Amino acid sequence: MRMFIAIEIPEQYKEKIKEMQKEFSKLGNITMTKEYHFTLKFLGEITEQQAEKVREELRKIKMKKFEASLEGIGAFPDHNYIRVIWVGLKGRVDELQQKIDSQLKEMFPRDNRFKAHITLGRVKSVKDKQTMKEKLNMKMEEMKFEVKEFKLIKSTLSPEGPIYETIEIYHLE
Repeated sequence: MRMFIAIEIPEQYKEKIKEMQKEFSKLGNITMTKEYHFTLKFLGEITEQQAEKVREELRKIKMKKFEASLEGIGAFPDHNYIRVIWVGLKGRVDELQQKIDSQLKEMFPRDNRFKAHITLGRVKSVKDKQTMKEKLNMKMEEMKFEVKEFKLIKSTLSPEGPIYETIEIYHLE
């Protein structure tokens, strides 16, 4: 089964994300995402036994709740060659991701290039690069929320897009 670990964003911000996607969709051939979460670690295809071990290891993580905020729009790999448009996350997310990485180090390689983000869309082509760059540099309204938990999520690929199923929720202290 295909799995990853993520933080969900509050419902009230999902509409704002959809509005951002509408703005970007006018700028080219861009496949927009329909689910909004911050992936902390992508595990890929794992067995039932590995999934159970992951669940056990994640239960051992201790961390206090923290405030985070959506911050800034960016692109992978960079603003000159845009393949993915994303929104960043500020807060103690890196600390949580490092705890997850450490807890799972016997099973999965460390993620040295971690960047907390929500993927808005995958870019196939851009009509106007200059306008796209301007949109990537636009200011976002501040969107703060408390991170109280993270989730282990199963992802099943389908022709209509991935289907997500929460396997377990891990509450922060």
